[in-house]
Amino acid sequence: MLSVKEGALVDDKGAKVDMSRVKALNPEIQKWHGSVNLAFQSARGNTYENSATLLANVNRRWEKDRLTAAFGYYYSETGTTKDRMEKSTDRWEIEGQHDHFWSSKFYVYENAKYEQDDIAGLDYRLKLGGGAGYQWLDASDLASTGKWSFNQEVGAAWIKNSYVDQDPSSDDSYATVRYAHHLKYLPKWNEKIEAFHNLEYLPQVDDWENYLIKADVGFSTKIVMDFDLLCKIEWDYNSMPSVGRKSSDIRYIVGLGYKW
Repeated sequence: MLSVKEGALVDDKGAKVDMSRVKALNPEIQKWHGSVNLAFQSARGNTYENSATLLANVNRRWEKDRLTAAFGYYYSETGTTKDRMEKSTDRWEIEGQHDHFWSSKFYVYENAKYEQDDIAGLDYRLKLGGGAGYQWLDASDLASTGKWSFNQEVGAAWIKNSYVDQDPSSDDSYATVRYAHHLKYLPKWNEKIEAFHNLEYLPQVDDWENYLIKADVGFSTKIVMDFDLLCKIEWDYNSMPSVGRKSSDIRYIVGLGYKW
């Protein structure tokens, strides 16, 4: 147990504590954080529509390690009557990443992702990867504007695809390089708001015309207690999609959720 004596920290034997070896005073208890958000829309009349989006994520930071995981499910059906509705969205994805910090900013990572999209003609896509990252900012106050977090990652990944009707010029299994960055901002004028932007770019090593991009931008804001409002735009781009499908998918999401 530590106490203060003559302006210095001393241990229970009265010896002064070497402050150069103290990492933190009253450190935050390490615990899991995360959120679950649900968006739902229904229309009746000239158009019949049901759509739902479920997004969930968890994360935890230890002294040397960080773990993040996320899940997303997207579904919609549309028609002119309730008996003539067709599925227009049916997609789900799950991913996770582990980071190990060798210093306060430099880390190595390994990650994995699995996804399916019936409407895009994607039976499944599996991605396994690893690399290195640098945490430039970690809840840092820049010029008294608020708390900023920003990190960049570079590495490699292996991707396995299965399409309903595959482009004959594309490979069903290939290696890629990977670039990603993650930005988070809590403005000083209202720290109940959390703005964010994420991007991942995966070009095939031996065919740079084949690449995947995933990006999002948006914000969440606390409404009451631990419930929040989420607003964001997601963009998926596949330069060689299933035959007859479009390369680009954009989703606009507004949902209510719970954050802890």
